[in-house]
Amino acid sequence: MPEFDLAIRGGTVVTASDTVRADVGVRGGRIVAVAEGIADAARVIDASGLLVLPGGIDSHVHIAQDPGPGIVMADDFASATQAAAAGGNTCVMPFAVQPRGGSLRGAVDAYRAKAEGQCHVDVAIHMIISDPSEAVLGQELPALVADGYTSFKVFMTYDDLVLNDRQLLDVFHVARREGARVMVHAEGYDAIRYLSDRLERAGETRPYGHALSRPEVVEREAAHRAISHAELIDLPIVIVHVSGREATEQIAWAQARGLKIRAETCPQYLTLTAEHMKGLGLDDPMAGAKYVCSPPPRDAESQEAVWSGIRRGIFDVVSSDHSPFRYDDPQGKLNPRGKTSFRWIPNGIPGIETRLPVFFSEGVSKGRISLNQFAALTATNHAKMYGLYPRKGSIAPGFDADLTLWDPNKRETIRQEILHHGSDYTPWEGFDVTGWPVMTIAGGQVIAEDSRVLSEPGRGRVLDRAVDPAERRGG
Repeated sequence: MPEFDLAIRGGTVVTASDTVRADVGVRGGRIVAVAEGIADAARVIDASGLLVLPGGIDSHVHIAQDPGPGIVMADDFASATQAAAAGGNTCVMPFAVQPRGGSLRGAVDAYRAKAEGQCHVDVAIHMIISDPSEAVLGQELPALVADGYTSFKVFMTYDDLVLNDRQLLDVFHVARREGARVMVHAEGYDAIRYLSDRLERAGETRPYGHALSRPEVVEREAAHRAISHAELIDLPIVIVHVSGREATEQIAWAQARGLKIRAETCPQYLTLTAEHMKGLGLDDPMAGAKYVCSPPPRDAESQEAVWSGIRRGIFDVVSSDHSPFRYDDPQGKLNPRGKTSFRWIPNGIPGIETRLPVFFSEGVSKGRISLNQFAALTATNHAKMYGLYPRKGSIAPGFDADLTLWDPNKRETIRQEILHHGSDYTPWEGFDVTGWPVMTIAGGQVIAEDSRVLSEPGRGRVLDRAVDPAERRGG
């Protein structure tokens, strides 16, 4: 019998800390050796000239959610995870949303049932808390954390999700006691409503009005407020999808004071701008709706501020915030209400498949970050922050054999026709990249090669996670 099920030979192994020429030996779905000259294997993959990276972990994606009446999300678990696999990812983390007045446990159980048997890659589920009732805070949330759902998101905006300051503090207190990881969508609800009302009264209803209704000060104020609440409770939090200079400055200020504030950004804030919501001169006056997400993309100055924050270590992870809708569809971006005002355009853009190529090209290929930073920001730090490490996120004996073989020199133009998601467009149409995933290996199995998905739905597992005892603070 061969010693290994799989040997990946001749590549350059990249982790968050090291870059070495080595072979990788896999047995039983796990990495068992990283060494020179592994040969005795049932299957050998020649990785000469390629990078061997930890499989991408996208810790912020929206899949198969109910956005509201008359609107349908474009991806179910099968389509989203096949797109993830084609894009070099081996694990994604979507959200089970508690409906207002509904059970958090019921929402999680129903969402997990949707995922089971449908996924190409592994999935770990976050929660979204919209109604922190006594039953949720006293019973459901602690029990769910103990059952392996160790992270959740809270919102400071949106009619059906926003929590007020007292509710945020109550939720933070339970998270501190139970050791849960909290993600915060930081935008000021009342300021957005005020600005939206004024814009509509002035006749500004175009998709670009979305950017005008959510200026950086709205994100800055909410980020500072969330940080202040976290300081009061002594709770580490993650400020997600940070879009520009002002929120970045708030996070850097908090980190300089020793507060445990983590930060996430996304490729849209590194490559797109608010000008895209004007339609970029296209004949279709609604084409800007393709770029509507929250927070909105900003400008070139904000892009550089976020890149600077990445280089300085302010940001821990780069996620996609994949939130896919179809464009040319009455149940998508062009729903009947969306034709009336920017306020009703479904918020979100597809990006689960393009996150790694866009970030590698703009980051590594253009010399803004190192290969090791890329591995940390796209895999290792996600695993560490959300309870998947040391099972996932690196390349070493004992880790799952989740790997991406990457051609750093391959040039590609992103086009809707080559992508696998459920949306009918990509915001990066025509975007040229240097660096492309040529093979995705999950659990020791080749699940995608040269942009072809080879796995079947059901290969991926729904994972439970454990709380880090160091995160439990009692009280």
